[in-house]
Amino acid sequence: MENNNLLKRLAALGFPLLAVEKEPDVNLALADLVKSSDLRLWEGFPVVLATSAEKGEFNPDKVESHFKTSSEKLHFHLLLSMSLALYKALHIKFMWADKLYRSLSKKEKLQHEVYREALKRNEQFHVYRRIMSSPRLKNTFNSYFKQREARLGELLSVKEEMGLEYAMSQLLSPKQKDLFLKKLKNEKLSKTEKEYFSRTVKKKLMALVNTELQRSARRVLQ
Repeated sequence: MENNNLLKRLAALGFPLLAVEKEPDVNLALADLVKSSDLRLWEGFPVVLATSAEKGEFNPDKVESHFKTSSEKLHFHLLLSMSLALYKALHIKFMWADKLYRSLSKKEKLQHEVYREALKRNEQFHVYRRIMSSPRLKNTFNSYFKQREARLGELLSVKEEMGLEYAMSQLLSPKQKDLFLKKLKNEKLSKTEKEYFSRTVKKKLMALVNTELQRSARRVLQ
């Protein structure tokens, strides 16, 4: 297994170090990440786990099917415990994380608490023979999380704009919509536009903001 190929797959799962490869095998990529024993890649494990689990593609049994030794499986479970501890330390809640935590063995849950305490205190800790830096882990994950939130914000913004556009098209003619947007942006209207707005558009808007009409409309639509 070459690290270059692994890096490409990880890039598509939220840990972009090299070019993105389309439609990666999520569970194979996680397994290869574990087997790499590369500290930099292990620091990105929580990112890749969160990305693949949020997509609904993470399957721990499939990840384990790619391991040939007990040490590889051990490393995998330690990284799972570390990742869950990191999410808790950062107060980030994933619906799938609780189920994953419950699947941990008693010993793994104890290790999880060790990691969580170290992360809480910003101390170094060991994952097998690798020294993990709490600040580096947090910074790596926070960088990913901020990018994810930004993308979500952009998506919601577009969705809101599309919703407004659709609503306006149902109630206003193209000319009336243009005048509405001009007023909304505080743009100057010509005398003719002002008269048309006052005579036609304003009356429609007054009806729209009428609370009794809104209440009645909600009852009709139920």
